[in-house]
Amino acid sequence: MRLKELRKKRHLTQQRLAIELNMCQNTISRYENEVCEADYQTLIAIADYFNVSIDYLLGRTEDPTFHKL
Repeated sequence: MRLKELRKKRHLTQQRLAIELNMCQNTISRYENEVCEADYQTLIAIADYFNVSIDYLLGRTEDPTFHKL
């Protein structure tokens, strides 16, 4: 997942991102270190926060553009 890359581009700490997404800092760390995987609701929240597609977030595409239906 590109979470760490996106977080660092915005100069956010794990703690600040956790606050923004209403989750624990430890959870952000686990996602970034691939210790656990986010459920689909969390993936949507993270993608929405960074304004990227879920495919980009998961590394399935190099195009971060989110295309609404």
